[in-house]
Amino acid sequence: MLRILRCGFFGLAVLTGLFSATPPSSAAYPDRPVHWLIGFAAGGPVDIVARIMAQWLSDRLGQQFIVENRTGSGGNIAAAAAINSPADGYTLLFVAPNNAISTSLYKKLPFDFIRDTVPVASIMQLTNMLVVSNAFPAKTVQEFVDYCKANPGKISFASSGNGTSVHMSAELFKVLTKCDMVHVPYRGSAIAFPDIISNKVQLIFDNLPSAMEQVKGGNVRALGVTSPQRWPSVPDVPAIAETVPGFESVGFYGISAPKGTPSEVIETLNKAVGEALKDPKLVARLTEVGGIPKPMTPAEFGKLVNDETEKWRKVVEFAGVSVD
Repeated sequence: MLRILRCGFFGLAVLTGLFSATPPSSAAYPDRPVHWLIGFAAGGPVDIVARIMAQWLSDRLGQQFIVENRTGSGGNIAAAAAINSPADGYTLLFVAPNNAISTSLYKKLPFDFIRDTVPVASIMQLTNMLVVSNAFPAKTVQEFVDYCKANPGKISFASSGNGTSVHMSAELFKVLTKCDMVHVPYRGSAIAFPDIISNKVQLIFDNLPSAMEQVKGGNVRALGVTSPQRWPSVPDVPAIAETVPGFESVGFYGISAPKGTPSEVIETLNKAVGEALKDPKLVARLTEVGGIPKPMTPAEFGKLVNDETEKWRKVVEFAGVSVD
């Protein structure tokens, strides 16, 4: 009789479990590694920040966030790969100004970034920095402008690819100063720096994290930042706008996902990023590379991306540049 009762209780427990169990859902997210696609080469500013954040998210959420470098086409190869991935939260995209710029700069993109992605989280705001080869004669922005005008077409500038803020900062500078410079695109600023250091290419308007690393190493010389005022982490470097009125290029870093990604997943990621940006150690690391943490809700980040897309559309039209 005792054996029969035990079997009965066991069966009841199993049935209770079956009827009370809920289907697997994104509430358990993440339960396997997450792939985070970035559009630029390892060692560059996007890569540096992505790896800092990926490590924090891996530790906090208990699954590895794997940074994957999908270089080329100004970050559009990575964007296309992310957009064409399953909308389950296991493929994310590192978002930066290049995504906002490409919408108007590239004429034949196979996707619509605003339509085909959903905003997840903002990470930080940052400026670019104009740095030149140590062999370049100019020591100030004004000296640079004067030299450029005296040597039209003889100066070349590097970028991390067509349509990046690094590229468009230089195009805006050209328009406002009437400087004639030649564009040399690379698959990331880390790849460009050896040519800048050797003076094969004279300058770059690079994102602050990697630019400062090269400046601190004595490899290049800083002339100015692209923010409208001096940047808090480098107060001794003048704003280019002090010499070139109206010049401004301030960037952003964040995360987006393919359209259709479950709202619970987006909420989980946004909350985790928000917690990360309150962690003094992580904030210190972002500050070291020149970033200012900017937590936002998904809706706020979406508005930022929309606003930046419109802003850069005007710059693209103003500069008269395009990529087929």
